[in-house]
Amino acid sequence: MFVDEVKIYARAGHGGKGCVAFLREAHRPKGGPSGGNGGRGGSVILEADHDLNNLIAQFYAPRLIAQSGDHGMGKGMDGHAGSDLVAKVPCGTLVWHIPAPDAFNQDDELLVDLTEPGQRFVLCRGGRGGLGNRNFSTSTRQAPRFAQPGEPGEEGEFQLELRLMADVGLVGFPNAGKSTLLKAISRAQPKIAPYPFTTLHPQVGIVEYPDCVRLTVCDVPGLIEGAHRNVGLGHAFLRHIKRCKILILLLDMAGIDGRLPWDDYHQLLHELELYDPALIARPLLVAANKMDEPAASENLEEFKRRIPSLRVLGIAAAFDQGIDLLKEEMRRTTDAAR
Repeated sequence: MFVDEVKIYARAGHGGKGCVAFLREAHRPKGGPSGGNGGRGGSVILEADHDLNNLIAQFYAPRLIAQSGDHGMGKGMDGHAGSDLVAKVPCGTLVWHIPAPDAFNQDDELLVDLTEPGQRFVLCRGGRGGLGNRNFSTSTRQAPRFAQPGEPGEEGEFQLELRLMADVGLVGFPNAGKSTLLKAISRAQPKIAPYPFTTLHPQVGIVEYPDCVRLTVCDVPGLIEGAHRNVGLGHAFLRHIKRCKILILLLDMAGIDGRLPWDDYHQLLHELELYDPALIARPLLVAANKMDEPAASENLEEFKRRIPSLRVLGIAAAFDQGIDLLKEEMRRTTDAAR
């Protein structure tokens, strides 16, 4: 189960109450005020963890409630502070604050973008503990019979949105062979089947090179016409390639599903531009897949005739043809984009 968007409720711990007490010991029947302070409440903290790849933990536990501080006690004993609640989220998580229902004309506010491993963000800060009555003793008020209550912890509703962090993004129409290519260039094991929409959520693979260099590749589910308008969950898929340094447009050069490769190319660029114009400004590689099919060679010649300025890499991902050249181009283009 892949979860990349979840709504949570978070509440920090309340501060403990200050204590009203007076010292009573042998030979000191009327000792001074000795009420201790309340402990502070624990905070709710989000921490980016590179070992996680989705928000499934928050999906099953959407309420993050930190521990409250203990109340103060007599004989000057302060209450214990509440423990902080540290919730780990994957790198690439955006945190949005959802305004209260009675808030007028307010939009969700982006609080933080957790991109670096170990990066922390205090989502809700714990309440301060109240002062005991010993803090209010003066020369003219030697027996104060009041103390401060603890402050409530911050709380609110938040939206966590994951945008995968990858070097390379694979983009193409359904059944173009993206999952097959991901399996050919990495050790990822995505589901592969001869029908569209086999991939239902983004997949990430690691491409390894002989000199120990690694590239992360993100395979998003196939796009359809109108993806920029969220048709077919287009936004849920397209947001995962917004962080990619380069994009690979994978085309079914054999046109097995009755589509023409040059039309697919223009349609993919059109959808990317309408969703985010910055996407088409990034380095693009065009890979012509399924070159083992009879019609692929003829279609590739026609494609080059229609778009002569574009370099196209012919591959057959299912048979590992042209994979080494594609991996070299991926690395060269990625290094140039950094």
